[in-house]
This record gives sequence, structure tokens and C-alpha cells, in this order.
Amino acid sequence: MIDSYLSIQKHAEGLYKEKGSKFISYAYPVTSEEEIKKILATLKKEHHAARHWCYAYRLGADKKLFRANDDGEPSGTAGKPILNQLISADLSCKSSA
Repeated sequence: MIDSYLSIQKHAEGLYKEKGSKFISYAYPVTSEEEIKKILATLKKEHHAARHWCYAYRLGADKKLFRANDDGEPSGTAGKPILNQLISADLSCKSSA
């Protein structure tokens, strides 16, 4: 079993503006899907006017638990590119499962 992996160490944020749209990014070290749901709920309250909540994650040293969500954007145009960046950097988070 694989027992080592690359992960982010602390919460990070980014902002990108283009053609009147604002894209806010967040990265969190997490250990469970439940933790991800709580973070999303908190962010949705903080940014209640946001139209889309696109995200991706990979959990576990074996990287087998993952998800990408486009949240209303055209299929494969938001969540999948985010997931591909995690894959490209070989990032994952420790899973509590």
C-alpha cells in the first residue's frame, strides 16, 4: 500500500477577473468528504451571490477517492480541469476513511 503522497499544507485563496466575471479559488487540506461538504456550505454562505460552485478533490494516499463537479457549467469545463490540475501536481489529501 502507498503510504506517502503530496498534499497542500494550509488553506490558500486566489482571485481571477475576466470580462466582468470574478473567479475565486480556494484550496484546503481536508481528510473527508464530510469536511469538504462543511467547507462548501460555509463558503456558499459567505459568497451567497455566486452562481456556480465548481470543485474537485482527491482523497487518500492511493488517490482512488475523487470527484469533480461542474455545478451548472457546461459538462467537463470546470470541475474536470480543476481535478486535472490536482492530478498534474500529483496532489491528494489524507483520508480519514
